[in-house]
Amino acid sequence: MIPWLKQNNNTSARQLKKYFKIVKKINELEEKFVNMSDEELKQMTSIFKDRLDKKETLQSIIPEVFAVVREASKRVLQMRHFDVQLLGGLVLAEGNIAEMPTGEGKTLVASLPSYLKALESKGVHVITVNEYLAKRDFEQIGQIHRFLGLSVGINIPMMTPEDKQQAYLADITYGVGTEFGFDYLRDNMVSNLAQKVQRPFHYAIIDEVDSVLIDEAKTPLIVAGKTSSRAELHSIAAILAKRFKIEEDYDFDPETKATSLTETGIGKVEAAFSIDNLYDLEHQTLYHYVIQAVRAHVMFEKDVDYIVKDDKIHLVDMFTGRIMEGRSLSDGLHQAIEAKENVTLTDENKAQAEITIQNYFRLYPKLSGMTGTAKTQESEFRQVYGMDVIQIPTNRPKIRVDKPDLVFNTSDNKYAAVAKEAKARHMNGQPVLIGTTSILQSEKVANFLDKENLDYHLLNAKSIEQEVELISQAGQLNQITVATNMAGRGTDIVLGEGVADIGGLFVIGTEKHESIRIDNQLRGRAGRQGDPGDTQFFISLEDDIFVRFAKEDVDKMQKVIKTDAEGLINNKDMSEFVSRTQRIVEGSHFSMREYNLKLDDVINDQRNVIYSLRNKILQKQDTLALLHTMVDETINFVIYEACPEDIDSLEWNISTIEKNLSSLFIDQFTVDTNNLKIKEIQKQVSPHASKLKEYISNSVEEKELVGTITSVMLGYVDNIWVQHLESMTRLKEGIGLRSYQQEDPIRIYQREGLELFEKHYQSMRLSIVIEIINFVKLMDKTKEEDNN
Repeated sequence: MIPWLKQNNNTSARQLKKYFKIVKKINELEEKFVNMSDEELKQMTSIFKDRLDKKETLQSIIPEVFAVVREASKRVLQMRHFDVQLLGGLVLAEGNIAEMPTGEGKTLVASLPSYLKALESKGVHVITVNEYLAKRDFEQIGQIHRFLGLSVGINIPMMTPEDKQQAYLADITYGVGTEFGFDYLRDNMVSNLAQKVQRPFHYAIIDEVDSVLIDEAKTPLIVAGKTSSRAELHSIAAILAKRFKIEEDYDFDPETKATSLTETGIGKVEAAFSIDNLYDLEHQTLYHYVIQAVRAHVMFEKDVDYIVKDDKIHLVDMFTGRIMEGRSLSDGLHQAIEAKENVTLTDENKAQAEITIQNYFRLYPKLSGMTGTAKTQESEFRQVYGMDVIQIPTNRPKIRVDKPDLVFNTSDNKYAAVAKEAKARHMNGQPVLIGTTSILQSEKVANFLDKENLDYHLLNAKSIEQEVELISQAGQLNQITVATNMAGRGTDIVLGEGVADIGGLFVIGTEKHESIRIDNQLRGRAGRQGDPGDTQFFISLEDDIFVRFAKEDVDKMQKVIKTDAEGLINNKDMSEFVSRTQRIVEGSHFSMREYNLKLDDVINDQRNVIYSLRNKILQKQDTLALLHTMVDETINFVIYEACPEDIDSLEWNISTIEKNLSSLFIDQFTVDTNNLKIKEIQKQVSPHASKLKEYISNSVEEKELVGTITSVMLGYVDNIWVQHLESMTRLKEGIGLRSYQQEDPIRIYQREGLELFEKHYQSMRLSIVIEIINFVKLMDKTKEEDNN
C-alpha cells in the first residue's frame, strides 16, 4: 500500500497516511471482539452510547466501533471488511467522498460510519439511486445493524405517512435520494405538526454520490398540485411549433438548451392569435404556452428523453436509461410534449413547493458519499458541498486494460465496427457488454448485431424488470449484453466459470458521454476485484457530443481527415480532440448547474423565511405574539408606503394612511399634520396599535379561536408561496431575453426576485391581519347579539 501512496502526491495520499494508523488500531482490536459471545458483542452498542453520554467523542471510539461492526458482519453476513473498506468508512465518517472502483464492496463500507453516527441517536440516512438498491441494502446491511441492536427503516415512494414516520424514527434509514427531498417539501406543506415525517437533519451517506449530487442536480425537486390544462391552447401552440423553423422563427443553443423566439416567430404568434404585442403583460400566459411548445419540439426527442406507451408520455432518465416512474415535467412542459405526440393531455403540474438537489442536501450538517468516479468533479464537490474526494486503493491490483478510442467518420461505420468486434470476441466465448447513451442508440446497436446474426440481451427503459438480473449475468460465457451506460448501476458483474482464462469481460462504449465520469463508470464494469478485462470506446464524428459542442471543429477537420476502408480515422490528434470536447462539455454543464444553483439560492433564502414562518404558526405556542408582530409590521408598511423618505413630507399620501389604518383600528384614526415626520406618525399610531393588540388578545384566548387563526395564517402563507413560485418561474423565463441587453441575468433575478418576494410577503401579511381582525370583530358582534 505504501508504494501506492508514493504515486499519489495529492490530498488522498496525505489523508490516507492518517487513516492507515487508525486501520492498524482496528486490526489490533480484532482478536478482542472475536473472543466475545454474540450477547457481549451486542452489548457494545449500549456501552458506546453510555461513553458518548459521558462526553467521550465519536472520534475517540472509532477504532472500537469499526472493529465491532466488522466482527458483527463476519457473524451475520459471513463478510469481513477488507482494510481498504475500513479506509473508505473512515473517509465517510469525516464527511468526505470515498472514491472506490466498481466491485470493491462500497455497500459494506457504509455499514461502518452509519453505525458510528447512529450511536448519537439523531438518525442516519443512507441514500441510494433507486428503489432496488435501497431495499437490497436495507435487507442485507440492515442485518448487521439489527444484530447490534439498532433499528433500521426504509423510505421509498408510495409509503403511507405513518410508515414514513416510523422509517425516519429508526436509527438508520435507507431510501431513494429524491424521496427524502420530496418528504422535506411535503413536511413544509402540512397543516399540523403531527403530520410531519422527518426529524431534524443529522448525517447522510450517499451511494453513487456523483449521480445523486451532480447528474440529478440539473432537475429541481417539485411537489405540484394539479390544475386543468388548456388543451386547445396546447394543441395550437404544438401546431405552431412544428411549423416553426430554427434560426427563422426561433433560436436554440444546443449547448445550454436556451430557447427563444425571433422577431419573425413572434410575428407569427401575434398573427395566429390576432394580438398586437406578445410581450404585453396580459399575453404572458400565451407566450409561456408557445415557448413551452417550442421547447418540447426542439429539446425533447422521442425514445431518448421520453417514450410513448399506453397513451402516455413516460420520461426517461438520461443517465440511467430508466423510466422515471410517476415523474412529470411541471409548468405545462409535460403537456406540451403530450400535445406534440398527440396523446391525451393530463392535468398540468403547478409547483407548490420546490428545491434543488444541491440546496436539499446542504441542509445536512454532515454529508458524505461514495462512488467509483468523483475525482474529476472534486472542485465542484468541494465548492458546493464542502467535501473532499479521497481515492481509496483497490484491494487487489487492477489489471484491466483500457484500450485507446477508435474514432470513425460516420455512425454507420462505428456500429458496423462494434458488431464486427463483438462477433470476434463472441467466437472465443468472451462475454461482451456494449454500453450506449440512450434507448434509441441501444436499438441501433441491436440492428447491427442482428445483421451479424448474433444473439444478445437488450436492456433499456422498456425492459427494466429484467435489468438487474441481466446485468449480473453479463459476465457469463458467450453472453452479449446491450445496455444504457448506467443500467443496473450498483449491480456486480461476476465472471462466469472459465471467463477469466479468456480475458474476462470486454466492455465497448459506443459514444462518449457528456461526463467523463459516466465513461469511467462504464469501463469500471470490467476488471472488478483484480479480474482481467478490457474496455474500448468506438465513437464517430456524427455522435451527439460532437454535433452539439464541436460542429465547427468537425467541419474544419473534414478536409484533413484520413480514413481506412472501414471509415476508421487515422489522424493522430483525434484523441486530444475528443478529450478537449469532453472538457468543454463538462465545463458547460458545471456552469449550468452553478447558474441554476445561484438562481435557486435566491428562492432558497425566501423559502427559509416562509418555512420558518410556517413552523412558528404550526407550533401554536406564540400565535398571539406572532400576530402582534404582523400587526406592527403591517402598520409600519402602511406608513412607509405612503411616506417615502426620498420625497418632501408635503407630498406624502396622508389620506391613504388614515383610510388603511382606520380599517384596522378599533377607532377612527387621523394624522396630526402639524409635525409631519415618520417618527411622529408612529408615535400617534402607537396607542391605537396597542389597543388593537389588546383587543385581539382578549378575544382569542379560547383554544378553538387560536386554531382558526392558525388555519387562516397557513392558508394565506401557502397561497402566496404558490403564487410567488409561479411569478419567479415567469421571471426566470424572461431574464434570458434581457441578458442580450448586457444585463447580468443573476443580478436581475436577485433584484426583481427580492422585489416580488417583498410585495407578496407584504400582501400576505396584510391579508392575514385584515382577515383576523375582521374575524375577531365578527365574533365580538355575534357574542354581543347573543347576550342581547
